[in-house]
Amino acid sequence: MQKGIIIKALSGFYYVSSDGVTYECKARGSFRKSGVSPLVGDYVEFEKVGEGNGIVDKIMPRKNFVARPPVANIDKLFIVSSFSSPQPNTSIIDKMTVIAEYNKIEPIIVFNKCDMGDFSHFQKIYQNAGFKTYVVSAADGRGYEALTEEMKNCVSAFTGNSGVGKSSILNRIFGEEKIATGEVSEKLGRGRHTTRHTELYALPFGGFVADTPGFSSLELDNKDYELKENLSYNFRDFEPFLAECKFTSCTHTKENGCGILKAVKSGKIEATRHKSYLELFEEMKDLKPWEAKNHRKF
Repeated sequence: MQKGIIIKALSGFYYVSSDGVTYECKARGSFRKSGVSPLVGDYVEFEKVGEGNGIVDKIMPRKNFVARPPVANIDKLFIVSSFSSPQPNTSIIDKMTVIAEYNKIEPIIVFNKCDMGDFSHFQKIYQNAGFKTYVVSAADGRGYEALTEEMKNCVSAFTGNSGVGKSSILNRIFGEEKIATGEVSEKLGRGRHTTRHTELYALPFGGFVADTPGFSSLELDNKDYELKENLSYNFRDFEPFLAECKFTSCTHTKENGCGILKAVKSGKIEATRHKSYLELFEEMKDLKPWEAKNHRKF
């Protein structure tokens, strides 16, 4: 048996990368009987059959998985904003961090287009909240050495509004000196006639980046009762103050004796972070257990 990672799934075939070689594999029929299907990002054991072919025999335990888009074992979600067109939106960034935290994915904040202005205000918000934060410029390469170091030897995905420069960041990371820009765009599914499917691409410095349309506009599943009940625990900067709430049933919205409100007032929690919490709380507050969905959107 050999071990590898599924980098693409297409028409019933699974393409497994192992020691720098990609094998075209089918899955054993036992997976269909068990109701578990291999996903892109799964670490698997497979048996080689002939030259360049194989059979997926076993899926290793997953650290996380995403139903839509279908991908497993994402280590880091890079949440990209730009200085302008559009400007950073803390509500959207915070919603993405909640989605990532809830699904045991490390959120990383990236501000692109620093050649156009100063991100220090936004950078301070997220550094104070405990997030790794990178300021880069796809135009001149500033900040890329640190960003690529963060991506080494892990499985990454990028999300952010249209126009923030996700494609430009990936193009620069792959290196125009190695692959022409147009080819990178096509390789990453940006070409006009390219079939869109979930795929992992090997990074030149080690690790993989996921290319999938689903990561471009992630939505919070406000029908997830478990998330509603644990919303405050998915704001990492709230955790040190939750034990200071006077009542165990505290919603951290307006109660007297709330440790979170006290921390916001003293500046220990950023006001924009609490504002985002209130927005999400309002979206989900009326959800009852019997109305909840039985699956996660992400």
